[in-house]
Amino acid sequence: MSISHRQTASGRPLRVAPAWVGAAPAGSSADHYLLPVRDAVWIWSVRRFARLALWALPAAAVLYGWFTLGVNVPPGPLPVGLLAAWLATIALIALAGLLAGSRTRRIAMTGLLIALAGATLLLPLAALPRATAADAVAMTPAQIPMLVEAACAVSGAGVLLLGWAVFRSKLVNPADGVLLMLAAVALGAGSYAVKPLPTVGALLLLAAGMGLAWTGGRLVPSS
Repeated sequence: MSISHRQTASGRPLRVAPAWVGAAPAGSSADHYLLPVRDAVWIWSVRRFARLALWALPAAAVLYGWFTLGVNVPPGPLPVGLLAAWLATIALIALAGLLAGSRTRRIAMTGLLIALAGATLLLPLAALPRATAADAVAMTPAQIPMLVEAACAVSGAGVLLLGWAVFRSKLVNPADGVLLMLAAVALGAGSYAVKPLPTVGALLLLAAGMGLAWTGGRLVPSS
């Protein structure tokens, strides 16, 4: 079976976006803007996934706010916290992907890597019993809370850098970047924060996530 360099396996013409903008030029028809397979770029699909994945951030904020309120749920607080962390990780990766073409892409990538480092450090400490976690990292059980606080601070620093990247990118509303930075400070404080502060941080994260998901969805046309 032979496949033309301008067609897919089904015989339909290949439609891709130019690499310099990630979409067909304004005023041109996508049906007449075809590129060879060897020049194909997948920016369109990646950006579409990224803008849809941004909605995971407000969902994570809702779950984290529920977690901070201490509401008893049938699965227990740990699954709720882990689900919130998983959704937040997806959203932060999507946010860094949307900022990849902006002038703050290096700051966004640095913030994402730092946030992932803090989450990687925090995950086993939160999921394992204190004695087991102490054995795993060769520390005493009394030192585990200090390590947890350090992991929260590292994650908060990464989200803070992402908020700064959003604020300076000029792609979305700068107010969303400010809200994200304020949420990062509140969430990064960990257990040192007074009781209402983590919940306030979750509300700030919810506001930032809704704004980013709404404006980010308009960066790329839906079709």
